[in-house]
Amino acid sequence: MYLRPTTTYGSLIPGSEYIRSLVRQGTISRGATKRLQWFDYYERCGNARRTCRYFGISAQTFYRWKARFDPYDLTTLEEESRRPHAVRQPQTPLRVIERILALREEHPRWSRDKLAVLLEREGIKVSGSTVGRVMARLRARGLLVEPENVRQAKLARKRRRKPRYAVRRPKGYKVEGPGDLVQVDTLQIRLLPDELRIQFRAHDLISKRAGLRVFKRQTSGAAAEFLHHLKMKFPFRIMAIQIDGGSEFMDEFEAACRRSKILLFVNPPHCPEMNGGVERGNRTDREELYEVKELSLDVAELNRQVEEYEREFNYDRPHRSLEMKTPHEYYLLWKKSLHTQVSRMS
Repeated sequence: MYLRPTTTYGSLIPGSEYIRSLVRQGTISRGATKRLQWFDYYERCGNARRTCRYFGISAQTFYRWKARFDPYDLTTLEEESRRPHAVRQPQTPLRVIERILALREEHPRWSRDKLAVLLEREGIKVSGSTVGRVMARLRARGLLVEPENVRQAKLARKRRRKPRYAVRRPKGYKVEGPGDLVQVDTLQIRLLPDELRIQFRAHDLISKRAGLRVFKRQTSGAAAEFLHHLKMKFPFRIMAIQIDGGSEFMDEFEAACRRSKILLFVNPPHCPEMNGGVERGNRTDREELYEVKELSLDVAELNRQVEEYEREFNYDRPHRSLEMKTPHEYYLLWKKSLHTQVSRMS
């Protein structure tokens, strides 16, 4: 089958990779992202009913958002506040609120009606429903903590997770040669509407060498297997890896990095620019492989095709950032220069 570029709503809806970058940057919410994917899929298939079945939404919901959607303004896909313009303000006096809070803290298991009876004994006549509304507002402001929440917080502190192996990249960390820092990221490839593949990509910051592997699932086990692939493919030792905060780079992947004594740096949230090299590589892969090549749905065969593309990328394709050398040529020159420096020092 031939893959073609993702068509757009009037040539305006972005593809899935761009949509994912918008979420990382915090430009649009996750809810708006889902709705943007509806119209991206709708433009590709041209059938509203099929789109509704694919995403499990009603036709009424789809057409309501379609009427609102403006491709020039993605904020039209955000939920609007349904809060009334005029909201009735509480009329309960402050002294009554303070007394309700004090009685509730003294009797944390007593119902609102029981507290209303206590207040009436003190000459304060309020209904049980009023007491309940006051307590709800106090909870929302964090002034009233229920006993079960206190217990849950204590249990959460007891089962707090161990510190992650991945840390923020130190400011003084130097990147001087191949392998000093390798950026790793994933790319979602939709071969068919119901056929999704996950590409893991590695990008060496100095030599621009790429490592690629495709999996059916985006898991930490797949990421650990990809690390093993990199160790065999890269001609130099990987000293450190830089990742985003995806769950696929936790658990088994972190354990594999620890065993291999590879430093693991995780970027802060919403900072895709810190992995700019691998992000740009993902775009190149989409444009030069997935949008123009005839690709197999079988994962094993697809990986053979990806491996051929990987070889071409590293050994045949000139890179402007390397003065039109290939990553392999650049690595050989760097290695020769390093040997020359060592011989001069000795």
